Amino acid sequence: MTTSAPLELPGYAHVYSGKVRDLYAPLDPSTGEARGDQLLLVASDRLSAFDFILDSPIPDKGAVLTQLSLWWFEQLEDLVPNHVVSTDVPAEVAGRAVLVRRLEMLPVECVARAYLTGGGLREYQADGTVSGVRLPEGLVDGSRLPEPVFTPSTKAPVGEHDQPMPYAAVEAEIGPDLAARVRDLTTSILARGNEIATERGILIADTKVEFGLDADGSVLLADEVLTPDSSRFWPADLWEPGHPQPSYDKEYVREWLTSPDSGWDKASGEAPPSLPEDVVERTRAKYVEAYERLTGRSFG
Repeated sequence: MTTSAPLELPGYAHVYSGKVRDLYAPLDPSTGEARGDQLLLVASDRLSAFDFILDSPIPDKGAVLTQLSLWWFEQLEDLVPNHVVSTDVPAEVAGRAVLVRRLEMLPVECVARAYLTGGGLREYQADGTVSGVRLPEGLVDGSRLPEPVFTPSTKAPVGEHDQPMPYAAVEAEIGPDLAARVRDLTTSILARGNEIATERGILIADTKVEFGLDADGSVLLADEVLTPDSSRFWPADLWEPGHPQPSYDKEYVREWLTSPDSGWDKASGEAPPSLPEDVVERTRAKYVEAYERLTGRSFG
């Protein structure tokens, strides 16, 4: 796993770097101390796959994720408030950063699935369930589910694997009332996302969202939402259950890494190789196309 050194941003103190994002605390100009109520959330061009941060950044990826999340926050604001305070950020990170409210983040990965694929498919093939949710018989890779289902997972540290968790474990972790709230919000966000995206020729197979609590205990949508990093996007006109679907997201990179072309053994425990230039370029193009198709705006 490799990471680049965080930027030095005047007026901000670096707090944390995750797989993709870097967090900074604004400094109080009168005291020089970090403010406790806000954070600067900066999306890098780093790409993670199979719990590794790859050596090959994807140009403009951070800007795509940030701008697409901001667009989706607007589409979802009647469902749930979000953490955005301002897009007035330092010039060094303009377009790929937002100033946000500092929240108490929930220790659960909130995942919803509208179609069956990936890890959910593997669970289903083993015992007919996903995160303890019993699904209908006879489903195949790419099957549309009767309705979006909440399939949470643990929130593992960087470099470790998230693990599926049953709903009862979510209730035990954060309490039954809050568990029900984030379950309903997660499935509603995916349902709303598909209402909008399907009209634009994209199916959102599944998504992961982050929630946090503000000072008065209100639930806010945080981090990113319905992006190619947090979701699987499929071309609607090519959807055909029974095999893996073509995608607009980083699944393309995963497929290359597990192909003979990469020479990488996923089971080896070793870091993946650098991506070839054509894979980097095609991945960037997929992210940009997803942004433009969904928002109707030109990128850049």
